[in-house]
Amino acid sequence: MIKKLIFVLTILVSFIASSQSPKLSNNSTISVFTCGRGEELYSTFGHTALRIKDKVNQLDVVFNYGTFDFRTENFYLKFVKGDLQYFLSVSSYEDFIIQYQLEKREVIEQTLNLTLAQKQKLFEALNNNLFSTEKYYTYKFIDRNCTTMVVDKINGILSGEKIAKIDDRSISYRRLLYPYFENYFWYKLGINIIFGAKTDDKAEKLFLPVELMNSLNTLQNDNHKLVLATKKLVEGETNSVKFSFFNSIYFIIILLFIILLTNKKWVYKSFLFLCGLLGLFLCLVGLYSQHQEVLWNYNALLFNPLFLILPFIGCKLSKKIIFVSLSMVFIYSIYMFNKPHLVIMLPFILTIIYMLIKLNGKNPLKLLTSIKKNSTQGFENNIEVQK
Repeated sequence: MIKKLIFVLTILVSFIASSQSPKLSNNSTISVFTCGRGEELYSTFGHTALRIKDKVNQLDVVFNYGTFDFRTENFYLKFVKGDLQYFLSVSSYEDFIIQYQLEKREVIEQTLNLTLAQKQKLFEALNNNLFSTEKYYTYKFIDRNCTTMVVDKINGILSGEKIAKIDDRSISYRRLLYPYFENYFWYKLGINIIFGAKTDDKAEKLFLPVELMNSLNTLQNDNHKLVLATKKLVEGETNSVKFSFFNSIYFIIILLFIILLTNKKWVYKSFLFLCGLLGLFLCLVGLYSQHQEVLWNYNALLFNPLFLILPFIGCKLSKKIIFVSLSMVFIYSIYMFNKPHLVIMLPFILTIIYMLIKLNGKNPLKLLTSIKKNSTQGFENNIEVQK
């Protein structure tokens, strides 16, 4: 019992001692890490962290705002809802770098040109976060993530010019993210289906690690460049993902074409029913989630929840539902005209239009033929009249 008590007291003393920020020496350095993308979806856009090094205090640690716990109860529900708690963690420099070396992900270090007072203020702010409830924050894809948290901390110690985005602000968030999904078709498709109207806004907010790195390179601090030195700590490997037929739009096109070739009413209705389930999810998640990115999702016009009732209604009502659905798909197509994800959504647009017209009792492939015959017949009649 006494041994256990001594052990607990030792832990408490260590916690209290570690929560006190030591005074940094004149030789201390603070730098920003910009880490390359990884294979997992959550690491697709890279990562940002802060390093504090001071040989006098035998200190070399990395503060990381991108930590989350997969063991969190109802993890996926919380992530979708938008109230998943990320938190600030700290690790040794060696442990941090080894992890990225194992994953073969690039790490670039930008040493900041800060005064000793600014370094101390930032160090104390990080420690205060680490040993308080402020270590936790609610993750938001654009508005609050590992990069924006670091930006806020650095801006908090700068007296003059603040960090702001210098990259292209005229393009949308959706178009900005597109290069990150090159040869990752399923990621690209899923992201573009679940993201709503907000991601079509102009990308004015700095939220990506590489954007922060670019902005730091142009910033001034007390009439000096904020970045004192730049160094690549981990070379990393360029993930040249090989083309895969099953991870491409061609797989979807052929799959949808095979479904159309079945020419079975029950197959068409089953497919539309699944599309309706997806549309219902898009509508409900917009009401449930706190992520602004999934609100007002116009993809529900294509994956229409009205499809859910098609298998269970009579012919007369079915024609009305089909007419309304076709009108919505038409509106969707017009709205999508200048969107970057039109190409990957086009196979679904054409498939759904064909199915709806076919279920309405018409054959889309013969429409032009019948028009041509009628036109020819009308032309012949006109000749006869003239004669």
